[in-house]
Amino acid sequence: MDDYPLLNIFWTMLWLFLWIMWFFLLFKVITDLFRDHSLNGWAKAGWLIFVLLLPFLGVFVYLIARGRSMGERDLKQAQDNEAAFRQYVQKTAGPAGGSADELHKLSALKDKGDITQEEFDRAKAKLLA
Repeated sequence: MDDYPLLNIFWTMLWLFLWIMWFFLLFKVITDLFRDHSLNGWAKAGWLIFVLLLPFLGVFVYLIARGRSMGERDLKQAQDNEAAFRQYVQKTAGPAGGSADELHKLSALKDKGDITQEEFDRAKAKLLA
C-alpha cells in the first residue's frame, strides 16, 4: 500500500465514478432516442450513429438540442406510471367504501331481523367473491 498513496486512490475513485456516470448518461440518451415517438426511424438512426461514433460530442449535442424534450418525456412517463398505479389501486380496492360498507349494511339488516342468517351468508359470499 506504500507504493499507491491516498491521493492516488482518491483520483482513481473519482475517475471511476465519472466513467460510470458517463455510461449512465450515454445509456439515458440512447433509451430516450428509442422512447421518442416524434422522431422517425432515419432520425433515430442518425442520432444513434452520431452518439456511438463520436460519443462525447454526440451526447453533448443531443443534450443541448433535445434536452428539454427529454425532460418532458421523462415527466410524461412518470405521470403515466403514477396514473396506471392509481388506476390499479382503485381497481383492486374497489369503489370507495366498497365491500366493508356493504358488509356493514348486511350485518345491520341481519341484526334488525330483516334478513335471515342464510341470506346474510349468501350475500356475504357473493360480496367477497
